[in-house]
Amino acid sequence: MIVATLSGPGVRLRGLAPRDVDDLVAGYADPVLQRFMPPLPVPFTHAQAREYVRDVAPGMFADGGGLWAIADPLTDRLLGGIGLDKVVPHRGQCEVGYWVGPWARGRGVAVAAVRTLTEHAFHTGMARIELLTHRENAPSQRVALAAGFRPEGVRRGVLPNRDGGRDDLLAYARLAGDEPGPTERLLPDLPGGELTDGVVTVRPLTSDDADFYAELHHLPEVVATAVPPTAPTAEDVTRRCAWAAAHWLAGERADMVITDATTGRNAGEIGLYYQEPRTGQAMIGYSMLRGWRGRGYATRATQLVSLWAFAETGVARLIAGALPANLASQRVLEKAGFKREAYLRSRLPGSDGRRSDDVQYALLAEDLLADVVRLDG
Repeated sequence: MIVATLSGPGVRLRGLAPRDVDDLVAGYADPVLQRFMPPLPVPFTHAQAREYVRDVAPGMFADGGGLWAIADPLTDRLLGGIGLDKVVPHRGQCEVGYWVGPWARGRGVAVAAVRTLTEHAFHTGMARIELLTHRENAPSQRVALAAGFRPEGVRRGVLPNRDGGRDDLLAYARLAGDEPGPTERLLPDLPGGELTDGVVTVRPLTSDDADFYAELHHLPEVVATAVPPTAPTAEDVTRRCAWAAAHWLAGERADMVITDATTGRNAGEIGLYYQEPRTGQAMIGYSMLRGWRGRGYATRATQLVSLWAFAETGVARLIAGALPANLASQRVLEKAGFKREAYLRSRLPGSDGRRSDDVQYALLAEDLLADVVRLDG
């Protein structure tokens, strides 16, 4: 079977060949690939790779899809693989899936390959292409967005896993009529990966922060301010940290860790929750470990995140709330420039079936500008 060769920026898509076997085995041995690909034989042997090249890959074309090698256009070395599957001809719909070897990551290979193959599919009659990925697989979500795919929700239990269960996957899709270029993000990355004023640094929450997150969110006074006021389970903690990047990329929330700029030690957390993109309103919340309270770190972090939100996102209004008895949190907000706006009765679920009042604060971009002008004057 003759496979069409497709060219894109920095990549060439061609048929798999016997010369790719060694790189195919090396790529499928990668733990990251094994975690997120459909269950693969472990180990994936050279004999299986040869069978894959000889029989499996051509068979995908016979089913209406296709499987291409992602090759370096200069050396022809295998960089990864990409394919079209789950073809529904009468709907003009299919799925795109890909992998990139560890030796080729960080070069834009996946984005270039996905763009090249999706454009080819549209030109040959497809109207809708889906890309499914695990919540924990933030790099794949970045590829989807960069290739112009839009998030559409969650496919529950769509993929069998090695443990006998089924995994949920995030669904992205691109239509033939969509505007070219990457999908716009509501919450961009922090500039340089962090925010700092030289005293505190704010960085994204990651899966490596699970122990810190569990310690912080099991403090009784922190639990009391949670909504609802219950301590997270170990599963909750793991999921919250592992899914933080996915929530950020989806534009839903930006979960961050507050650290001491000098030592790098974790001091607390702060989050921006984009509740109302249509109205440009988001909410800020924060918590500190006991040993770091009273040093102004929460105020500094709140100011850093507020400045970033107003400068880099569509947020025009930030809100925050505090329990009436939580005077320390109210002082943080006032020092950060927030203005008290309301006292909302029985707004939040409390303990033992009761409800708690909430003191509401808000900050506008012009409030920060006024503070800057006042300080300069």
